[in-house]
Amino acid sequence: MAAVCLVGGGVLAALGSTINTPALGDTVDPGLAVVVEVTGLLDPVMAELIEDSVADVADAGATLLVFRVDSNRSVVSDGRLAELADAIAASPVPIAAWVGPNGASLEGKVAQLFAVADEVGIAPGTSVGDLGPPLPMLADYPVAWSNQELIRDQKLDWRQLFSEGVIACDPFTIDDLEGRYAEAGITFDPQAVRVPPEEEQCVAPLIGDFLVDLDHLGFASNLIDVDGQPRLEPITQVQFRGLSLAHQLFHTVASPPVAYLLLTIGMGLMLFEFFTAGIGVAGVVGAVLFILAGYGLSVLPHNTWALVLLAASMVAFGIDVQTSVPRFWTGAGMVMFAAGTWWLYDGVSMSWIPMVVMTGAVAVAMFSGMPSMVRTRFSTPTIGRGWMIGETGEVVEEVSPDGVVRIRDALWRARSNRATPVTVGDQVRVVEIDGLWLEVEPLEGAARDYREPRRKGCEPS
Repeated sequence: MAAVCLVGGGVLAALGSTINTPALGDTVDPGLAVVVEVTGLLDPVMAELIEDSVADVADAGATLLVFRVDSNRSVVSDGRLAELADAIAASPVPIAAWVGPNGASLEGKVAQLFAVADEVGIAPGTSVGDLGPPLPMLADYPVAWSNQELIRDQKLDWRQLFSEGVIACDPFTIDDLEGRYAEAGITFDPQAVRVPPEEEQCVAPLIGDFLVDLDHLGFASNLIDVDGQPRLEPITQVQFRGLSLAHQLFHTVASPPVAYLLLTIGMGLMLFEFFTAGIGVAGVVGAVLFILAGYGLSVLPHNTWALVLLAASMVAFGIDVQTSVPRFWTGAGMVMFAAGTWWLYDGVSMSWIPMVVMTGAVAVAMFSGMPSMVRTRFSTPTIGRGWMIGETGEVVEEVSPDGVVRIRDALWRARSNRATPVTVGDQVRVVEIDGLWLEVEPLEGAARDYREPRRKGCEPS
C-alpha cells in the first residue's frame, strides 16, 4: 500500500519536476503565485478579470500567474480576445493555465486564447478541443500544446490528449524515482515502489499538484521526507483571486439558463401585478428581475424574434386572465412561449431542464393559478352578483375612470363614466356590473337608486 500512495497528490508533481528543484535547506526566494478562477462563459466581466489580473500581478511583485479554467465558449468579440492574447503573451510574469477540477473542459475560442500561455496542465476527467476556425489575430503566437489541428473539430478527453501527443508529458523512470528518494534521504526499495502509468504521472488532480510542478516557471518547493516518501513542500506563497460579489452577480446573470429564468419570472410577476390593486412587492421584484435579464441578454447572442414571442405570450395570457377563464389566447400564449423558449439563444446552449420546468410552471400559472387568483381577488363566492347593485362603498384607489373600491370589506375593480374622477375616500354606489368590473357613481350628486322605494316599503314597520 505504501507504493500505491506514491500515485496521489503532491508525489506525482514531485516526481515530474526537474532536477533543479531545490533540496531541503536550500535558500530560495519564495515569491508569490496568484491563482485566478475563470469559469463559465468568457463574457465581458470575465474578460476584464483576466486583463486586470495580468496587469496587476507585475505590480504586486508576483512571480507566477495561474488561471484555473473551466470554460467552453466566448461571448466577447474576436478583437477583445486579441487584446487578451496580447496581454498574456506580453506579460513579464510567466502565465500558466490549469484545466480543472475533474469534469472541467476548455473549448472553442477560449481554448485558443489560453493556448498562448506558457504552459497548460489538466486534471483527470477533463477535456480539451473543438477549437473551431483559427483566429487570425492569434496566428503569430506559439501555443502550449502540439498537434493543435487534431483538436480543431473534436474534443479529446484527458487520456487521449496525452496518447495523441496534444499535451506533452515527460514521464519519469524507476531510476528517476530512486534519485528522488536519495535526494530526500529516504531508503529506496524497488520491490515496494511502483512506477505509475504515464497518464497518471502527467495529470494534476489538484491545483496544488500543478503548482509544485511549475518550478521552471518560478514556483519554488522543497523536497522533504513525509512518512518515508518524497514530497514537494511549496515555499512560494499562493494567493487566490476571483470576482467581487457585484461582478459575480453580473457574470451569473449572463449565463443562458439564469437570464432565461430571470426574464420569464420577471415578466410573470409584472403580469401578476397588473391584475392586483396597486403596486406591490411582486411588481418591484419583477421589474428588477427583468432589468437583470436585460443585461444578461445584451451579453448573450439571442434571436430577437424569439424574445418578441416571449413578450407577446404574456400579452396573450393577459387577455384571458382578465376574464378569469383560460380560452384561445391562453393556448396561443403557450405556443408562443414554448417557441420563444426553444429558439431564444443563437449559438449558446441551454439545458432542457430549465426550459421544461419553466414552460410547465407557466402553463400551471396561466391555466389555473392566475385565473383562480383573479376570481378570488375580484369576485365573490356567491353565485350571481346582482345583489351588489345599489350597494355603497369607499374608493381606495382613484376611479379616473378606472380604479379600486371597497364593498363590504372586499376590493373590486371599478370604473365610472363620469368626467370628474372619484377621489380616494369618497363614497360610491354600484349601479351596474360588467364582468369582473363594477360601474360606480359618487353618492353626492348621484341619481337615486330605482330600487330604494321598494326596499323601504319592504322594511317592517
